[in-house]
Amino acid sequence: MRKFTDLDSIGDDEIRIIGDRKINKLRDNRWIIGIVAVLIIGLVVLIVSISKDDSQPTNESKASSPSKATVVAEPTSEDVAEEPRVERLGSEVTDTERGYCERRDTTINDVPLRLFIPHNARASLHLGKLNKADTTIIYTAQAADVRADNGGIVGAFVLRGEPLAWGLSKRGYCAIIDDVVTVGVADNSPLFERATETEGYFFRQYPLVDNGVLVDNAPKGKTIRRALCDRKGEIFMVESLSAESFHDFAQTLVDLGCDNAIYLVGSSAYGWAVDEEGLKHEFGEANYYTGRRRAPKNITYIVWRR
Repeated sequence: MRKFTDLDSIGDDEIRIIGDRKINKLRDNRWIIGIVAVLIIGLVVLIVSISKDDSQPTNESKASSPSKATVVAEPTSEDVAEEPRVERLGSEVTDTERGYCERRDTTINDVPLRLFIPHNARASLHLGKLNKADTTIIYTAQAADVRADNGGIVGAFVLRGEPLAWGLSKRGYCAIIDDVVTVGVADNSPLFERATETEGYFFRQYPLVDNGVLVDNAPKGKTIRRALCDRKGEIFMVESLSAESFHDFAQTLVDLGCDNAIYLVGSSAYGWAVDEEGLKHEFGEANYYTGRRRAPKNITYIVWRR
């Protein structure tokens, strides 16, 4: 009688692997190892492709940074906007030792003017009668007004740091501090106190031009007018050679390009200038010095000395 084994129980539709279990297990592991290897290779390929993409510039980076072949043009002098150079009214001075007052005649709006431009000189204020024989003076004109009733100085006035008068009768002012002349228009100026602290000078007068804008004044009538002006930092004096109203005179200063200007006593008020050749040019009337008229005790002058 035939003895049946487990093999005899395998049906036609069954498959059974016959062999050692270790060998079968190894074959299973090979499949797993193969799958893992494929995954690792794919991951490496993906990383390499991403790195290449990062090394290529994007459209934004291409627009913001030029390539090696890009040539950046340097700006030329024509491309750079330059501020217009303001021509000074005074001549260029090569001799820095000899002080004098340059005189220039011009006409603005049919108004004849004479400009006095000091060179190599220092400004100050003076109280009382001047010495006509003082050869250090290259220009002088009456500065502050004097009251007709009591002979006092009109408006605030500081002489070498000492206040001699107070008050705000006129908004225009001139301050001379550390040899720097400042012309302006203001109700209250800190330069008054600064002048008292630094042995400086300060006085008040009618305003004519305030930051390039004409300033109208109450007094009417026509006479010879004088002014102390600031044009782009250049300080000079102007005298009309014909009788003019405050308004017309101030307008000529605006058209002359003055940034700020205040009045200096005009009409027959006496003064003089010394030119490059050493010649003295007087203006106004010298009656105060001839004895026919007596100068007010508190008469004041602005003075430029070489």
